[in-house]
Formats: sequence, structure tokens, C-alpha cells
Amino acid sequence: MNGPWDVRSDCTPDCAAHALPRVPAAHIARRGAAFARSVRRALTDGERMAEPGRLRTHARALLDALGIHVEGADSLTVGDGPGTLVVVNHISWLDILALLAVEPVTLLAKREVGGWPVVGGLARRAGTHFIDRTHPRRLPHTVREVSELLGAGRSVAVFPQATTWCTAEAGTFRRATFQAAIDAGAPVRPVTLGYTQQGLPSTVAAFCGEDTFAGSLRRVLAARALTVRVTAHPALTPWDGGLDRRELAALAARAALGGRPVTAATGSGAVTAARGSGAARPAAALRPAVPVPHAPSRDAPAHV
Repeated sequence: MNGPWDVRSDCTPDCAAHALPRVPAAHIARRGAAFARSVRRALTDGERMAEPGRLRTHARALLDALGIHVEGADSLTVGDGPGTLVVVNHISWLDILALLAVEPVTLLAKREVGGWPVVGGLARRAGTHFIDRTHPRRLPHTVREVSELLGAGRSVAVFPQATTWCTAEAGTFRRATFQAAIDAGAPVRPVTLGYTQQGLPSTVAAFCGEDTFAGSLRRVLAARALTVRVTAHPALTPWDGGLDRRELAALAARAALGGRPVTAATGSGAVTAARGSGAARPAAALRPAVPVPHAPSRDAPAHV
């Protein structure tokens, strides 16, 4: 545990499992070599790697080396004006690559991510803002920093669950960063990441509990037909109906975590956004900021 901001997940490395037979050893070796080459190219790009075009190219190359397809949304942000607060469920270290492969946005991540092999270096050079969760008094500063980024037109992606879970339906959303969107008058885009193998739900990409990067990478290298689907839900505009951060977090969680009843709680209060309950304003009452591009059907995936 790293401090009072920590969230304990029920998921452990035992949750991670292949939905299909593993690929042959020779295939694993080729993937590993290709991934190592892609990592070297990314890390030797220096400061230029932070350029959006280069960042997207490197993220796509890393996923391609691992044999991972990305399908679904081709955009995460909303129009002109303030940046978009992109709020995403959290399953794996691969989530970062998937987001950057779709649209390079500024990431907000826990400090520990900066020390992860491969992904940590990519995140640092991509301009990620890291949170030190051992110092909760810095929370107002972090919210203010995110608000300023949004106000300056930069979109920021956050993982409000504060830890990883093995599926897209688990966990809850902490609400602090939603205050940044309210303060900046910025739209909030809920996004769901889900992993499948030939259309079968898969937990092989999960990076949970005491799992190690090396152990997770070995599973991913051996995974057959692994796909990450990026679903961008209609944007929420907090200025419609005077939503507070609790309501906004609950609505975003309902969308990103699969439409189930969600309790978005931190501190002493909680709001339950259950279908049919009066605890929170229904998502249908919010005007989407702009239409979300329709994700292609599974019969015609947009592979990145």
C-alpha cells in the first residue's frame, strides 16, 4: 500500500487467464524480439517522442509487435475549446498504449507507473503527470493542475478507479478529478477498454495485485488473437443541470463500467447511480457535447 489514496482491488494475478490456447514458442520468441526492437526505437527517439504523431506511431508499433489489435473509437476528445477529461476503466499496463494509439492525450497516473519497465519510460517521455499518493495534501494541487491543463485546451486521461481490475465491470470511480472538469468547464468522456480473444472475453491482459511486469508480459506474448476494444461513450457536459463532481463521477462510472449500478464514493459521502433510482440525474438528461463516432461492427473492425 502506498498511502491513504490507495484502493484495494479484489483481483490477483490468478485472475489473469487465457481464453484460447497459447501461441507456439517460436511465435512468442518472434513477438518478444519485435517488442524489444519497438521499445528501443521508442526510447531512442528522445524528446521528440512526446510529439503526438510520433507518440501514436510508437504506441501502435508496440501493440503490433505484441500481436494486439485495437478496434473501436478513432477519437477520444471533444471539439474545440477546453480539453476533454477522458475517464477510463483500468485493467492493464496495456491500457496506456491503447489510449495513446487512438489519440495521444496527457496522462494522469500514479507515481509508481513512472518506474514500470518499458511503459514507465514511454509515459515519462510522453509528458505524463504523476500523482504521489503518499501525500494526500497535494490532492487540491493536482486537481488545480488538471483544471489548468483542461482550460488551456489540453485533454487529460485519468483512471478514476485508482487501481487495476481484471474486467471492465469491476471497481468504482473516485470523484476528485471530476472537480477539475467542472472548474474548467470541460466535457467528460467516459471510455471503456475491454480485452477479447477471437471475440471471447479475456482476462489475460489483466495486471493486478502482486503481479510483475515480466509475468504479465510473458502472458501477453503468448496470447492468441488478443484485441483491445476502445469504446468512447457520449460526452457528459457538467454545466448541464449543475452537476456536482459526485453526480458526474457516478454517471461516468455507469457508462464506462458497463451500465451496472455504480457507487462512486470517496471520503464520507456516496452517491448511487442505479438504473431507475433517483439518486443521480440520468445520463439521458445530459446533452452530449458532440456525437461520438460510431465504432465499427465486429464484422468490420478498424484495426490500428
